[in-house]
Amino acid sequence: MAWRGFVTPKRDGSAFRGYSSGNMTAQLSTGARMAINLGPLILFFAASKAGKALFERGLLPGLKDAEVSSAVVGTGVFVVASVAAALWHWAKTRHLPPAMIFTTIIVVLFGGLTVWLQDKAFIQLKPTIIYGVFAALLLGGLATGRPTLQIVMEDALPGLTPTGWKLLTRNWALLFIALLFANEAARRLLSYDDWLSFKVWGVTAVIFVFTMAQTPLLTKHGLKLD
Repeated sequence: MAWRGFVTPKRDGSAFRGYSSGNMTAQLSTGARMAINLGPLILFFAASKAGKALFERGLLPGLKDAEVSSAVVGTGVFVVASVAAALWHWAKTRHLPPAMIFTTIIVVLFGGLTVWLQDKAFIQLKPTIIYGVFAALLLGGLATGRPTLQIVMEDALPGLTPTGWKLLTRNWALLFIALLFANEAARRLLSYDDWLSFKVWGVTAVIFVFTMAQTPLLTKHGLKLD
């Protein structure tokens, strides 16, 4: 998945700071963090393309069409890769961030339904569920005066003021709402192949650009960059 944890910009331009604060995250190199964040998505894309090609060659006769074959094969690989990424994170840090636990559970649940029922709708609905839950948690935190981001990432953004936390939380909530509606439109209007490209490359690019665009806000409100 493109977003397994909140990412923050660093002075060297890297968008991958980690899932949570503290020394646990420091045990992961930049390469390891990128592999955990992007590896399952890239494998999902590649396996989906392979599934479609196998069907077109008559090698998956048990599946009804090319789109279902793409979804079933890609999703099966995605589930395994997501669980492997979570296990790798645990092996390296002895810690699993709540966002990663939640997204992995959703991947296994909706991915399992996709493979079992041979219905691509479940894996296409998964991002909508994740974006909706994250947006609700962030907005709920703002409404109660306890910005959710500050609770889980305070040490990862040293010096950020309460106003900065509120603005950052608001911005991420709005992004998730926008992604929710975008995914719903994409899965209804696009072919599965086009939705796949949107999910893997489009959303990843949007999140990266959005993350880097938060740098002025963070520095204005006290963030001390490394």
